[in-house]
Amino acid sequence: MLKEEIAKLIEKTVKDLQKKKKLVLVKIPNIVINYSKEKIYGDYATNIALQLAKIINRNPVEIADLLASNLQKPLSNLFQKIEAVKPGFINFFVSKEYLQNQITEILKRKEKFGSLKIGENEKVNVEFISANPTGPLTLGNGRGGFCGDVLANVLGKAGYKVTREYYINDVGEQIRKLGLSIKNPEEIFYKGDYIEDLREKGIAWEALGEEVIGYKAAQRILKEMIKPTVKKMGINFGVWFSEKNLCQKKEVDKILDWLKEKKLTYEKEGALWFKSTKFGDDKDRVLIKADEETTYFLSDIVYLKNKFKRGFKKLVFFWGADHHGYVGRMKAAILALGYKKEQADFIIMQLVRLFKKGKQARMSKRIGIYVTLDELIDEVGLDVARFFFLTRNPGSHLNFDLDLAKEKSEKNPVYYVQYAHARICSILRKTKASKSQSLSLKLLDHPSELELMEQLIRLPEIVEDTAKDYQVQRIPQYAIDLTTAFHQFYENCKVLSEAEGLRNARLSLVLATKIVLKSTLDLMGISAPEKM
Repeated sequence: MLKEEIAKLIEKTVKDLQKKKKLVLVKIPNIVINYSKEKIYGDYATNIALQLAKIINRNPVEIADLLASNLQKPLSNLFQKIEAVKPGFINFFVSKEYLQNQITEILKRKEKFGSLKIGENEKVNVEFISANPTGPLTLGNGRGGFCGDVLANVLGKAGYKVTREYYINDVGEQIRKLGLSIKNPEEIFYKGDYIEDLREKGIAWEALGEEVIGYKAAQRILKEMIKPTVKKMGINFGVWFSEKNLCQKKEVDKILDWLKEKKLTYEKEGALWFKSTKFGDDKDRVLIKADEETTYFLSDIVYLKNKFKRGFKKLVFFWGADHHGYVGRMKAAILALGYKKEQADFIIMQLVRLFKKGKQARMSKRIGIYVTLDELIDEVGLDVARFFFLTRNPGSHLNFDLDLAKEKSEKNPVYYVQYAHARICSILRKTKASKSQSLSLKLLDHPSELELMEQLIRLPEIVEDTAKDYQVQRIPQYAIDLTTAFHQFYENCKVLSEAEGLRNARLSLVLATKIVLKSTLDLMGISAPEKM
């Protein structure tokens, strides 16, 4: 990958300059390579000279000039130009030869292009959705579901061994309240037609306690509502993990005994507390209440231990906005169990608002006024639902425009991207490259061809960056950028009516685009239609 190659060569150049005593430095700072936002600044840029200037108290432009001049030779086969500009940036302009060679690489590797080995087959557990089994999945659940599934795809392509997991909260207060909602119409915590349906399922609910009712109802909701919706979402969980099965008394007692042995608990006001402040939390947390009921946090500790015992080196959790306050205590528990806090990442999903004809549609599972994920997918289709949910940073609020989602035009980004794939397939169906002469990709030097090639080579870097920072919104944006570059190429460069050599070269570029665009759609779990 070019970004990685640039960083390595900069590091080598800095070390060489140190040996020659042209730079005096104790430690090289982290070298960050970014995409240039405007073409006049090249394809890649770095601020390493500015970082070095702060450390050694020298003029950043002077350092940038020194680095750029010494980088020219080793990078001559990769870049046509390297320049130092004020206030100390170094810009890199990719060479035509490098881009042309990468087309050959894409055609050779096909769908494996973009696959990496940075994960080194490390076991990663990605837990997402995990909605309480007290009602149907709604839009908020869909956002975490699609983002979690796509991140799992990316991690898999980056070389990790990924397990998708759904944690079923089938014990506790919310299950009791579900039971009360079914048993006693006067004391309803959850509303909706599904509650009435559960009452009419033929079970003598009135003869059972609310916890038993709640558990039986939760099992039915999971089987008849949640799992069918998950299947409709195109998600395949490797593990459905029951809290009730996890938190048998034996497992809970093991954790409690271990915490007590490590002197990490104490009693106060009749309750048993965990010394979570010892591990960075803002306050200590209750494990067992004064009425001897265990807390969710105790279950969470047992669950964390279980995951690490299963051999996972990294845990990723997608949680709703209301779980933000739980992150500190979970990190404290991880440290207390003897693991590193870096072994778990928590992604907090902000709220989703559905807009129809400019007005917000309200949603609430508790009062029975909500839009289910089933309804949304039925109305706009799975591909559109997935794409739209992925377009924003998980930490930002998402406004889902239902009218735009139903558009069958280039205004709809899903239609825009999928139409490009269909157009490519149409071109390739009409003709095949001639084998009467050898292929010369050096003929590809039109600005639109070069721009398209620059987009194509970004895929491995998109995979790596997303595997590291979990910003899955990067992928639909890349799909749009790639599509825009292809449409511009198609408009400016004739493919089928040129001379044989140029036609063959351009058909190879079209085929490479198909490979990369299909891989990008696959990462998002979105179909790549051949006709539209």
